[in-house]
Amino acid sequence: MVKLDGSEGEGGGQILRSALTLSALTGQPFEITKIRAGRAKPGLLRQHLTALRAAAAICGGKYSDDVTIGATELMFYPGDIRAGNYEFAVGTAGSAMLVLQTILLPLLQASEPSRVIISGGTHNPAAPPFQFVDQCFLPQLRAMGADVELSLLQYGFMPAGGGKVMATIQPCDGLKTLDILDRGSSEELIAEAYFANIPFDVAERELGHISKRLKLPKTAAQVREVKSIGPGNMLGVTARFEHVTEFISAFGRRGTRAEDVADGVADEVRAYLDGSAAVGPHLADQLLLPMAIAGGGSFTTSAPTPHTQTNASTIAEFLDINVRFEPIDKSDDVTVTVDRKI
Repeated sequence: MVKLDGSEGEGGGQILRSALTLSALTGQPFEITKIRAGRAKPGLLRQHLTALRAAAAICGGKYSDDVTIGATELMFYPGDIRAGNYEFAVGTAGSAMLVLQTILLPLLQASEPSRVIISGGTHNPAAPPFQFVDQCFLPQLRAMGADVELSLLQYGFMPAGGGKVMATIQPCDGLKTLDILDRGSSEELIAEAYFANIPFDVAERELGHISKRLKLPKTAAQVREVKSIGPGNMLGVTARFEHVTEFISAFGRRGTRAEDVADGVADEVRAYLDGSAAVGPHLADQLLLPMAIAGGGSFTTSAPTPHTQTNASTIAEFLDINVRFEPIDKSDDVTVTVDRKI
């Protein structure tokens, strides 16, 4: 029984999600206490409970019947991973993408293909939006040997939700190690302003402002009206390189000027482009699990976030894996190396 303290590190829901993934993959049961103790509202929210139910469904896992919204501790006993056609509903605007990432890696080890449909939030301020998973994370997973296709069936913004994604996951004999030590040559820099059920000029102002900040030609800027059950707005910039793609985004909200939203994205994009690290902080966090499962890998990134460090600690509880953060010269950048303990 692996014992986990949910208040460790950044004290968020990632400890639980990573534990569910690793438990399903390794067959090790775990107990977690103080779930999300580092958050203003501790305990399970609906998206975490959905991730728990999804993990149990794909591996015949067991947990106590009294685990409900607000629970701060639980035990999980995994079974055998099994392919299937699965549907899960968060029931709120909680992240469908984080639920998907909880069960994606285990389903790669199933004996047959799986199809997963998840409804909930697809574009949330506190979670990777669909575009990030599709353009940044999945290409790296495919480079490791995975065969996963992802489709956005319906946009779901905070607070209404109502989004839906579908993933088709083929069996994988085993993930290969991967090294991303440099970006390679620059291929594309584009900005897109997505909006649903709000005035067009909000997205137009965001796009106009960020185009000036990043000196983008008109051909590299696009306003995209999308269908959603509620209002929503996201400004995203895709920086595509030979070896890696970065997607940086921010969400418009009532009381925040469109230009301020654009400035936030532009500042983050500029910081990434002016740096030399290959991988952004959010992708760095998400690469650790597949690299640990593969038994090795490396990448360069900016100073590791508490999320990344917490994920490394959780991995070490389940696998004989080292995650090392080695400073690069005199910068804040680090080389992250994942390898097996000797």
